Amino acid sequence: MNLTLRGLANVRILLRNVLTTTLDNERKAELGLPAEGFHVVLANPPFAGRVDKDRVVEEVKVGTSTATELLFLKYMMDSLRPGGRCGVIVPEGVLFGSTTAHKELRRQLIENNRVEAVMSLPGGVFQPYSGVKTSVLFFRKGGSTKKVLFLHADNDGYKLDANHDTPIEADDLPGLIDAYQNHEACWAEWSARSGTAEWLQKWWFADAASLRVNDFNLSAVRYRSMSQAAVEHRDPRVLLDELAAIEAEIVEEVEALRVVLADRDEES
Repeated sequence: MNLTLRGLANVRILLRNVLTTTLDNERKAELGLPAEGFHVVLANPPFAGRVDKDRVVEEVKVGTSTATELLFLKYMMDSLRPGGRCGVIVPEGVLFGSTTAHKELRRQLIENNRVEAVMSLPGGVFQPYSGVKTSVLFFRKGGSTKKVLFLHADNDGYKLDANHDTPIEADDLPGLIDAYQNHEACWAEWSARSGTAEWLQKWWFADAASLRVNDFNLSAVRYRSMSQAAVEHRDPRVLLDELAAIEAEIVEEVEALRVVLADRDEES
């Protein structure tokens, strides 16, 4: 829909709920969809939605989760051809959620794909429509993740208020884009850093071993190098965003328990 609104030519829109319906290869051929998968997937899927457990198709299942942000990400992972690229906006809870489904999806993402980067966006970047804290996840289909570049944006060039439409001078995005495009040079600089010096860049790395011991956590702040002063003075807005994401995760777990109890009542 965004492509159509921006006037791009040759845009095709297919009406379908990918979480509750499937297409066989014959139907894909009829619709002109590539059987081997897409070269590129760009998406901003719905957050905090729910699908009836009995309607979720087998292809997108992640444990017993009915959370749309997890199911859509699973669909995107499976919709890429080998070497295909994906850039997707996800709510912060996807990156550090502790449910079995959250951890399993991140394990698949890291061990069966190459996660290249995670860009943490400032809270309120999607105002006035949503205040949910989000990040952008970049990965390629196939292989396994060796290291992840974490990018942290405090400002995106607009005042972070309820309208988010007033330009300001502070904008971290150009510098972070440059870091992403010069990924290997940044890795060399990060690898050569002094262990005692304060790291002042708004990007940093974590290797696969660090990801595994942290339950495949992909939250940028988990791996950030900070001085003691920085740790003691973290932005309270960031802390509030993290608390909101944790609260959303708790709500999801409570709803999952309700479903389990309802199923037991039906069986008895």
